Amino acid sequence: MVRVGLLGFGLAGQAFHAPIIRGVPGMELACILERKGTQAQEKYPEVRVARTIEELLADREIQLCVIATPNDSHYELARACLLAGRDVVVDKPFAPTLGEAEELVRLAAERGRLITVYQNRRFDGDFGTVKKLVQSGRLGTVVEYESRFDRFRLEAKNSWRERADHPGAGVLFDLGPHLIDQALVLFGEPKAITASAFCQREISRVDDSFDVCLEYPALRAILRGRIIAFAPGPHFLLHGTKGSFVKYGMDPQEARLRGENFPQGQDWGADWGEEAEELWGTLSLVGEPSVKVKTDRGDYRGFYANVRDAIEKKTALEVMPEQALRTMRAVMLAHKSSRERRTVEWDEAAE
Repeated sequence: MVRVGLLGFGLAGQAFHAPIIRGVPGMELACILERKGTQAQEKYPEVRVARTIEELLADREIQLCVIATPNDSHYELARACLLAGRDVVVDKPFAPTLGEAEELVRLAAERGRLITVYQNRRFDGDFGTVKKLVQSGRLGTVVEYESRFDRFRLEAKNSWRERADHPGAGVLFDLGPHLIDQALVLFGEPKAITASAFCQREISRVDDSFDVCLEYPALRAILRGRIIAFAPGPHFLLHGTKGSFVKYGMDPQEARLRGENFPQGQDWGADWGEEAEELWGTLSLVGEPSVKVKTDRGDYRGFYANVRDAIEKKTALEVMPEQALRTMRAVMLAHKSSRERRTVEWDEAAE
């Protein structure tokens, strides 16, 4: 049994970590660090609640620490957990700077500990479908790839994510790592990046939208995030030499995890992660009629099942530290490109 300490019980802790950890056989949510408030105790009365990191780390049987706190605290908390001899999962983004992320990877290797970043969107059903489609070669040579996160919210939230004085704030830090990580999994490191992080709402104090273009020799991977998109565009759009694939709608897991009837234990039902047929993507190949492609079943529990197995030396990590640093490099280069209003090369200094 891998005993887990969860640091932070805001949106990330409540929706994207606690229920998923509890849903994985061989894992126990042993302690939640919630500095104030009673939400953790109310939702999970059987789980111990700590008020300080020292109190959580005093339990020597906690093997894995999950950092689900605001971005500017990721480095210090992850470092403290590594120095205490614990394996670590850090919510994305890894850290506000590439240097801090690199230092955490170095420290984990020095201490012989596991470290990884929570890239749960690798376990979206629609991304799994796209990945299989690209690898199958049915589209031929992919020359254009687009992925989007479209939302519609005119009002600002009272959240650290939207505060200009908060390191790691803004939607490029928030949603960019999801889209960038997926593109890097599919296509590897680009030659260059051109990006723009900007505000669609006059009330915004940090970027609430972005365009990122990963440039390859014969491919452009275009990643977009929008805060004002009442009618969302395609979530995935791929054009290749043999045809195209278009997919609307988002993976259904987030909505269920953020709802009132979120999963409580390990029985999530046979339909977990299944997408409605009307949201399946359309594959159009040259000389063939267009067809609907059933979306694979998504399951975020796969991330933590992999971490469990990696801790037990049964398999390699799905999100390797080197991959986490690669995604972090791309995020920082995108910010640099936007700030300096130019295309930046992949091997440039990111900070």
